[in-house]
Amino acid sequence: MKIYVDLNSDMGEGFADYKLGEDAALLDIVTSANIACGWHAGDPLIMNTTVKEALRKGVAVGAHPGFPDLMGFGRRSLDVSPKEAALYTLYQTGALSAFSSLHGGELQHIKLHGALYNMASVSEPLSEAITDAVQAWNPSIILMGLSGSLFLKKAEEKGLKTAHEVFADRAYNRDGTLVSRKQPGALITDPKAAVERVLQMVLEKKVKAVTGELIPIQADSICVHGDNPEALRLAETIRSQLENSGIRVQPLHTFL
Repeated sequence: MKIYVDLNSDMGEGFADYKLGEDAALLDIVTSANIACGWHAGDPLIMNTTVKEALRKGVAVGAHPGFPDLMGFGRRSLDVSPKEAALYTLYQTGALSAFSSLHGGELQHIKLHGALYNMASVSEPLSEAITDAVQAWNPSIILMGLSGSLFLKKAEEKGLKTAHEVFADRAYNRDGTLVSRKQPGALITDPKAAVERVLQMVLEKKVKAVTGELIPIQADSICVHGDNPEALRLAETIRSQLENSGIRVQPLHTFL
């Protein structure tokens, strides 16, 4: 049986003259790009350039909406209502959709960013509101989220397409959530360790939690964070090893 998986990275996360990540090089490796929409990072010029380059290189484009928290890079939890979270998502996704249309493409997926991603993964009111809003706006778009999360469960109950995302460069708690970046060992920078974890997640549908247990996991898409100092090396090594193992690395829309 053929196994398919997507390889994604968060991109366009600079702002004005501030640059972050090696987007141009990563676009030669990944199959999907989650592009910042101007709130936690990014701006119209960067959004336009990143979308244009992704589409030119055949990389599927997704919106990466987050909290309006440029100083905190969208990683600080904000006290927002479910309605606000849903409208934040649509507002930013609509902006990126315009740039995609401008360059002859369309959005493949939506992936929430940072604190909004983590909060929606475990909050029923937030996940209900955001998935309701997406369903009303574009029921054919793919929602990418934390593998096994409440957010994806709610989306699937509504008949939406979902992509269960796993992380090559992040550690997991025993409940399947990500270890806080404030904790030591939360970020994995060793390519060998990352590749071993990825192959286990894709082939065995398991991952070792920080507590030592093997927990079940579904891997439709693998994320390598663009702001990881080892992002380029990680992405290259992971894609090479996946393909050497007979796994097809393709955009989500080709197999979901």
